[in-house]
Amino acid sequence: MGMHQYLKSLSNLETIYRAPGFFKYQKHSVAEHSFKVAEIAQFLGDIEENAGNEVNWRSLYEKSLNHDYNERFIGDIKTPVKYATPDLRTMLANVEDSMKDNFIKNEIPVEFQGAYTRRLSEGKDDTLEGKILSVADKIDLLYESFGEIQKGNPEDVYTEIYKESLRTIVEFKTMASVEYFLDNVLPDLLNEEFTDQLKLERISRAIIA
Repeated sequence: MGMHQYLKSLSNLETIYRAPGFFKYQKHSVAEHSFKVAEIAQFLGDIEENAGNEVNWRSLYEKSLNHDYNERFIGDIKTPVKYATPDLRTMLANVEDSMKDNFIKNEIPVEFQGAYTRRLSEGKDDTLEGKILSVADKIDLLYESFGEIQKGNPEDVYTEIYKESLRTIVEFKTMASVEYFLDNVLPDLLNEEFTDQLKLERISRAIIA
């Protein structure tokens, strides 16, 4: 037993693409998404710290870097399918947890099992770091969908993904980092020139309001 299988498995995340089954101009792998979420979480953490909130940086980096690692076991399932029913969502989560636990038990050396059990567990919780992860995850998804809309992708699903992402971000609007994003970052995104610019501005204003 050693860390070989874990290190080898990191390459698997480069071959799992997000939003499967839909036409896209630019593909995004789970590995790329995890890196971007960690970078976004770092930025949001800076804002929270500047606002006087204490950030557990170790926890934040671990949560953001590892939050989708378990997708190597079952892949990235379409969001409409994944959330079709609460029972299905629970079943998928249970399968993922079981495969993760078996992987840690069989492939991770005993002295590191506690650390990887923590790192590969659900990171979106009620801690500040868990909330930052929830927001960072949706910000990256919002940018992925915006990129397709900006390129003129005819698939309606990307407008729906944009809406769902922004709605989730707005749910955390009491956070200093979310307030900053909505006031200072989102307006710059919407000022980009693209065909559906006015439509996306109306959608964004309605959701934020």
